[in-house]
Amino acid sequence: MSAPVLKLGIPAGSLQEATGQLFRRAGYRITFSSRSYYPRIDDDQIECLLIRAQEMARYVEQGILDAGITGHDWILETGADVVEICELIFSKVSRRPVRWVLCVPEDSPVQTVEDLQDKRIATEAVQLTRAFLARHGVQARVEFSWGATEVKPPRLADAIVEVTETGSSLRANNLRIVAEVLQSTTRLIANRDACQDAWKMQKLDNIALMLQSCLNAEGKVGLMMNVPETQLPRVLEVLPALQKPTISALSDPQWVDVNTIVDETVVRSIVPQLREAGAKGIVEYPINKIID
Repeated sequence: MSAPVLKLGIPAGSLQEATGQLFRRAGYRITFSSRSYYPRIDDDQIECLLIRAQEMARYVEQGILDAGITGHDWILETGADVVEICELIFSKVSRRPVRWVLCVPEDSPVQTVEDLQDKRIATEAVQLTRAFLARHGVQARVEFSWGATEVKPPRLADAIVEVTETGSSLRANNLRIVAEVLQSTTRLIANRDACQDAWKMQKLDNIALMLQSCLNAEGKVGLMMNVPETQLPRVLEVLPALQKPTISALSDPQWVDVNTIVDETVVRSIVPQLREAGAKGIVEYPINKIID
């Protein structure tokens, strides 16, 4: 009997490298080759396949893949019947949701969604756009865009629905946001039959745990320090701990060791305060994973 294997889809394109980096931080050595759609991974129980995020949910629904990573937007766009194992808040640029927005040229007379009645809209997310317009009671001609959507108004379209993280591309093309259509984050999804397989489900739960633990640790660092017992209350007042600090006895009964996790951005401001409060031997160290 052959060993079980989990068929896992990795998003090709803009999310590919960000996904690879996340897996590597989670402890999986995954490498991509420009000549292959099958990334190598140091787990004989996982078989990876590079698939465009736009198509991922469809292949997972059909069982061609047991699981995959794609955006919530593409799950909705394809209408795929899949199981969302967990949310993974990361993208190609930032660690925040991406936005699908309805845009028009800066000098367009369009001010509201309703102003687009009977107009032409270009987008890659046709079904999302049609559903959005229907909620506003607007009928418009929605056309699929094969790329370079930002340059289509005003000659090829009256408006576009496009995804953005920073808005820089929209501004560069003199586009103005009229409305937000959807916010979307990345998801680990699975085929419904695969979820009925105990081995595959356990494997997916383990992957989800490790990936989420890396995202939980982003922007966090550990701080440890020695503190005189008499100064401990002052030091604890300074610390904005993720959880209550760990306090351990030292060989000198008049001192304790304090260990905690804080946002990296606050370290520069609280370390001088900790020193002033009496802490000594303050050490900052990186945090790779936080498992709740």
